[in-house]
Amino acid sequence: MSQELLAILEQLEREKGIKKEVLIEAVESALLAAAKKVIDLKPDEDLRIELDRSNGKIKAYKNNQEINSIDFGRIAASTARQVIIQKIREAEKDVVFNEFQGRVGEIVSGSVYRFEKGNIVVDLLGKAEGLLLKKEQSPKEEFKQNQRIRAYIAEVKKEPKGPAIILSRSHPNFIKKLFELEVPEIYEGIVEIKSIAREPGERTKIAVWSKNEKVDSVGACVGMRGSRVRNIVNELQGEKIDIIRFNDDTKEYIKAALSPAEVSEIKLDKEHLKAQVIVDDDQLSLAIGKHGQNVRLASRLIGWELDIRSKTAIAEAVLGGKGKDSDKQEAKKEPAAETKVLAGIEELSGVGEKTQAALKEAGFSSVEDIANANPEDLTKVKGVGEKKAQSLIKEAKKLFSKASKA
Repeated sequence: MSQELLAILEQLEREKGIKKEVLIEAVESALLAAAKKVIDLKPDEDLRIELDRSNGKIKAYKNNQEINSIDFGRIAASTARQVIIQKIREAEKDVVFNEFQGRVGEIVSGSVYRFEKGNIVVDLLGKAEGLLLKKEQSPKEEFKQNQRIRAYIAEVKKEPKGPAIILSRSHPNFIKKLFELEVPEIYEGIVEIKSIAREPGERTKIAVWSKNEKVDSVGACVGMRGSRVRNIVNELQGEKIDIIRFNDDTKEYIKAALSPAEVSEIKLDKEHLKAQVIVDDDQLSLAIGKHGQNVRLASRLIGWELDIRSKTAIAEAVLGGKGKDSDKQEAKKEPAAETKVLAGIEELSGVGEKTQAALKEAGFSSVEDIANANPEDLTKVKGVGEKKAQSLIKEAKKLFSKASKA
């Protein structure tokens, strides 16, 4: 039995990845618990159980004196077996936790196991189960049971039932990791991803820069005939990706970020990180994008607040300023209604400077961003609770509605 016990422990070490020493300590602990149930001990007496690592023999000591025979009995044996199983399960959980804790920030592959209230449970190649929460899913993606799936490991938490492996397909870093897998130049560090702005399921803008003048950063990411970026778009089930060349010249960077629109002029307010962008009338809708998406993503990518205006709107504002007093009052209004989608979050009541900074850091730089947000997204921002998130969205929708009708 002694050698058989060691053989079982060695087998568990190979199959489960649990160190033999951890298992031996678990067995000793279990046997000690069982022995205390059948041996009467005085308050000043100590009981110790040892399992010989070389031959598997079990020895018991009372006050450092070896006890030649211990009748564990049925209850003792049953208790020992249960504790051993429990310890092994705990050790298995620790192995899984440590493995995936070290992989946070990586992409993992698996298959769709089951669906739970909008969440997806993913079988991670039989090693563990990952949880793809509804809020971490791309809204336009659909999966079927047993379908292969890749996701970004966002977090690993210890819970009573075992490690909770939180996955994400909406995280901006999911895009970053996909590019690292597809583009050798990024993986090797020749091409660097400077910034990412993403609206999951819709569109992503990614700014790249090459450390080697001989390597074209955009070309490397696009690949031969668009093969590399196409693979990523297919993985994201059709999400559009704009690859932007990073530039230290802020004006040139803004021009690239607002692509495919052509920019005529840019006026920078470096102190407040704001820029007024002037475009031809036929480029205005292209620069702003559907529901303000293009300029919103460009603003997040660069980290500047962008105010898009057409040449006609600027001219009307200038002419209005030279007219009568009544004309001057009219000129104080924003010259182009469509630029009001960029109204700053400073217009929202009850939002302090710290909360404003936290919202902007999270990508909510305008009233429209908040009006289109989900309460769950806002609650991730430091200082914003569930009730606060709902009130911010409600107020933002009112302000955005007024701006659109003006």
